Amino acid sequence: MGKLSSLTDDEFSHTFNSLGPSKTASHYGVGLRTVYERRRRLEARTGVSIKSPFAAGGVLQELPDYPDHVPLTVKDGTIIVGADAHIWPGERSPALRAFIKFIKDLGPKAVILNGDVMDFPRISRHAPIGWEKNPQASEEIEAAQDALHDIEQAAGNGVRKIWPVGNHDLRFESQIAQHCPEYARIKGIHLYDHFPNWERGWSVEINNWVIVKHRYKSGKHAASNNALNSGRPMITGHLHQQTMSPITDYNGTRDGIELGCLANIYHPAFRNYTENNPRNWVAGFGVFTFRDSVMLPPEFVRVMSKTTVAFRGELIEV
Repeated sequence: MGKLSSLTDDEFSHTFNSLGPSKTASHYGVGLRTVYERRRRLEARTGVSIKSPFAAGGVLQELPDYPDHVPLTVKDGTIIVGADAHIWPGERSPALRAFIKFIKDLGPKAVILNGDVMDFPRISRHAPIGWEKNPQASEEIEAAQDALHDIEQAAGNGVRKIWPVGNHDLRFESQIAQHCPEYARIKGIHLYDHFPNWERGWSVEINNWVIVKHRYKSGKHAASNNALNSGRPMITGHLHQQTMSPITDYNGTRDGIELGCLANIYHPAFRNYTENNPRNWVAGFGVFTFRDSVMLPPEFVRVMSKTTVAFRGELIEV
């Protein structure tokens, strides 16, 4: 294995085009940030864009929409659901690494990324705090393409891959719709153009009963209020909590479930607006098993350290 620094500019461009940033970093034993920094320097010097192999092509398209429910049927098997990855260029979080590992190991029927796959602070409605340095939207998309490609590879063929849109994801198209509405039909303007292998929607409806969506109610009792007010079992993200709150009434028992977050809870995207306050969040995701179309009680994967997660009474290296 040679050194990244020994590659000529042409060799680096060819490697990046062929492998993508994550596999380039792995092959040469360097961090993702090192790969991105060399790419930025080379682009600035030559004026030529260096693309990863996962970029979508095309020009014009019909206006996309978000279906109310993406139907999913699981009679017997497992699905893995994570939320709030807030992917930036750089090292992947322990939860995201574990998410990919568990997909390989458990062989789920479906994988759901329940919103806020990216953060998009530069196109937020909130003003910057001081002189904070945030990545360009293009850099976030590329890092997410790389991560989702690895998720797709781990899942293999025949596994449903679904992405209910999150409020941070919506920033991408909202910014363009507000300022450049005439670009609406140009391919690449819409977020999911860059992730063609993922089904989109506002929510997922499993077995005509369980609802997976990014957010519904807010506050301390969001999980129980989600199940109470919707009348359905509901799996959400958004609040970065990891809880299960069953609601039992004359209709039976239904669970309100919050997934935790795939991002590190001390992700730099959160640093300034949280003002270094303690964060009552949990990094992790959920594993959901179905038998005869009935969802069994959920199982959580929880990050315990930079290199371990807890699941079913075991510490697992990631």
